[in-house]
Amino acid sequence: MTVACQSTVGEPAAGPLTAATQSVALIPADSIKTAPTLPDSLQLTPVLPLSNLPDSVRQVVRKLQAELGPEAADLRPAVLEQACVGYLALRHAGRIQHGGVLAVADMDLPSSEKRLWVLDLAAGRVLHRSHVAHGRGSGQLRARRFSNVTKSECTSLGFYRTQDTYGGKHGLSRRLRGLDAGQNSNAASRYVVLHAADYVSASYLQQHGQVGYSRGCPALPPDQYKAIIKSLPEGSCLFLSGPGVASKWLDGEAAAQQLAARGWR
Repeated sequence: MTVACQSTVGEPAAGPLTAATQSVALIPADSIKTAPTLPDSLQLTPVLPLSNLPDSVRQVVRKLQAELGPEAADLRPAVLEQACVGYLALRHAGRIQHGGVLAVADMDLPSSEKRLWVLDLAAGRVLHRSHVAHGRGSGQLRARRFSNVTKSECTSLGFYRTQDTYGGKHGLSRRLRGLDAGQNSNAASRYVVLHAADYVSASYLQQHGQVGYSRGCPALPPDQYKAIIKSLPEGSCLFLSGPGVASKWLDGEAAAQQLAARGWR
């Protein structure tokens, strides 16, 4: 199930997924965040609502969830809340230049599920929903381990700013810049990008019951990747949620100030 992720430095393709290659013993222990020990099943890690979040923000996020309708029924309210608060705080700080669109992936969901949503915040609608791969170092059906370390082959959680596009070996690809120090700040040097992958295709999913593994990139289905990448212009916000995610951008006061001044824009 393992296929090499996009790389502009000619890293060799990853080998077969074995018990040895799944080990994280070579990765510094303090660089990996591990979910509570559970079977690799469909039991999700609880996500608590943000504390000290102004009611004005919480109410607007709840209204958005209702507007998004059935396409966002599997997007957990607490995950959407985190994504929206971080997006607003980043807009307030000028770190996200393209407003009105937000991509959020709940990487705690199994990879067999469509766990990536691209949202039009102002219109309250889902632009895209798709499968998305996690890194081979992060687990099997579900991502359980996350790291910012080069060659860990793990997914890195947190908020990202979309960068420029280029034509790579997987076609159109969009670079990503991690905005959470110590958690995803090595994304650029790790060549973590949005790109297509055959192991996220419908045929692969039908054959294996889940998508395959990247080397840390949130890889996309070949029949949707162009539309998704184009819907997230340079300066847009992407949030990868998962067990243990932490971010200074989960700032309720900053989110409230942005919301009062400019709304979702």
